[in-house]
Amino acid sequence: MKPVLFGLMALFSGLAQAQLFGGADWQEGPVPAPPAFNLDRLLRFEVDSRSALVYAIDPQTLSVSEADRVVRYVVVATSPSGVRNIFFEGLRCPTGQVKTYARYADGRWIVAADPPWQDMAGRPSRHAFALARQGACNNAGTPVTAQEVVRNLRTGPSDAAR
Repeated sequence: MKPVLFGLMALFSGLAQAQLFGGADWQEGPVPAPPAFNLDRLLRFEVDSRSALVYAIDPQTLSVSEADRVVRYVVVATSPSGVRNIFFEGLRCPTGQVKTYARYADGRWIVAADPPWQDMAGRPSRHAFALARQGACNNAGTPVTAQEVVRNLRTGPSDAAR
């Protein structure tokens, strides 16, 4: 296939996906309850080498919704002293947004009331942006399966996904 034709097909495919999953008609599907997580199976990812916090997700909590293509997961931020902040979040890859559905405190989930979608490139969401770039989002597209996201985090996204 000629490179120009392949490039046009990729462009139209990306535009179609943005229309389907990121356009004005997009609606978020049903949000599951925050999942149970296990600190023993965390999969670490790099956010900022200058940060003292260590970020990781529990791969068993990761899902890609068929209804709305939102990538949902439990993320754990651990300080050098061992203090943990734990959140249940969702990534909307085509629009570059993140939403925090709940936070874990005192042994239970505290669900946010009507949380907004926020730009994942902003300072409080740097970990979401890093997670997206390291394999949770294929460019502006969403991976097909949670297993693909986990594979991307373990080995790095394939060249085709970059």
